[in-house]
Amino acid sequence: MALTPRRPDPAQLSLFVAPQPTASADRRTEVVATESLAPVVEPVALAPAEFRHPLAAREIVLGGHTVAYALKRVRRRSIGFIVGTDGLSVNAPSWVVVRDIESALREKAAWILGKLHQQRDRGRRLQSARVDWRDGVTIPFLGQTVVVALDSRAGVTPSGAVLDAVSGDASSSGGAVLRQLHIGLPPGAAPEQIRDAVQSWLQRQAKRVFAERCDVYAAQLGVRYRRLSLSSAQTRWGSASADGAIRLSWRLIHFGLPTIDYVVAHELAHLREMNHSERFWDVVRSVVPDYERTRRALKTDVLPVFG
Repeated sequence: MALTPRRPDPAQLSLFVAPQPTASADRRTEVVATESLAPVVEPVALAPAEFRHPLAAREIVLGGHTVAYALKRVRRRSIGFIVGTDGLSVNAPSWVVVRDIESALREKAAWILGKLHQQRDRGRRLQSARVDWRDGVTIPFLGQTVVVALDSRAGVTPSGAVLDAVSGDASSSGGAVLRQLHIGLPPGAAPEQIRDAVQSWLQRQAKRVFAERCDVYAAQLGVRYRRLSLSSAQTRWGSASADGAIRLSWRLIHFGLPTIDYVVAHELAHLREMNHSERFWDVVRSVVPDYERTRRALKTDVLPVFG
């Protein structure tokens, strides 16, 4: 079983149309939507905006918003809507006329506009989360801010890393203690070198921390896991197999321990219940009583983009 982040990209919706290419007036349309991946944001209170797919061939006005969408003719029985980071894509059978496609678009305008606004907002957040790999850049580690410092002093191995604690500047950090990650690279190191060194260190810390937490929660749950491995997944936080293998995304190391503990407990609970039944959630709740609160960070926080 897998724990998958609820992400807003891409959102999909299909309008199934009976395949009667010669009698469009008698076609009956059934609306089938995928599970909502994020709360739909009603756009009625938002100022008119323009959403334009880079491969847009047509455009339509929905709720006062101009939506230029990509249209692809495909061999299928339905009109499919996909809202991704590029905008709205429509896949439709060749026998469905544009008038019917745009009628379907208007019918689902609120859903489409809500997803488009979500994607635009998420794109802005992701752009702001993109890491500028240089001396002094900050990254989250176990829910705290860590400052990256290029440091080729003796004691720091080439491309290695040492984590220190230093007093923060009261004017910028409120007097809090910041952690400083000394990377064994010279001041003129390339961004890619800095990124790789930091990522390598984070992955080592992830393996250590996750192993410790797995041991703690396996004992509490009375289960035995056989193997722990890391993944680089950005769309799946963790998974568990019936043979006791646990797999966790190293990116969880950015979160605080309560969030990591929830994911660890979630996956280990699958070794008792390989499902998401009420019994499964009772198992999770037995060791993480407030899991519903701690899991919110997985849905709302935007992690650093390492690209």
